[in-house]
Amino acid sequence: MAKKTQGKTNAMRILDAEHIGYRMAEYEVDESDLSGVHAAESLGVPAETVFKTLVARGDGNELFVFIIPVAENLDLKKAAAASGNKRIEMIHVKELFDLTGYVRGGCSPIGMKKSYPTYIDETAQLYDEIYFSAGKRGLQIILPSDKLCEVTGAKYCDLIKM
Repeated sequence: MAKKTQGKTNAMRILDAEHIGYRMAEYEVDESDLSGVHAAESLGVPAETVFKTLVARGDGNELFVFIIPVAENLDLKKAAAASGNKRIEMIHVKELFDLTGYVRGGCSPIGMKKSYPTYIDETAQLYDEIYFSAGKRGLQIILPSDKLCEVTGAKYCDLIKM
């Protein structure tokens, strides 16, 4: 179980409340490079084990969350098909905080202001644990992807561009 520290994020509080054990990893934030690849390099872990959280809007203006490896790009056609939409488009970065409660570079799939349908790239199943934002820049949660699915209701699917 993660050690009790002050300044827990919503994501950490939710995992604690659900009695889901997790580990944490911290890294130095570089404001000029908020990429997940930088996070992976800073943590000294393979980029394919670090996942980013993306928020997109569907046909009917509804929001969807997509969790994919940091070095990959979301395939909008695959995302639309997975979510039952004809098309999907990424939300504007300026909308992120108001819609999720999180900032760019610190958006966690756990603990958003509202619960949105969530999809995680199937490659997450290849690893015992994956890294994803704890809801604060420079802080990652390490957790088996099945536990992430359990707490977010996420479904596995093919989401990345080939």
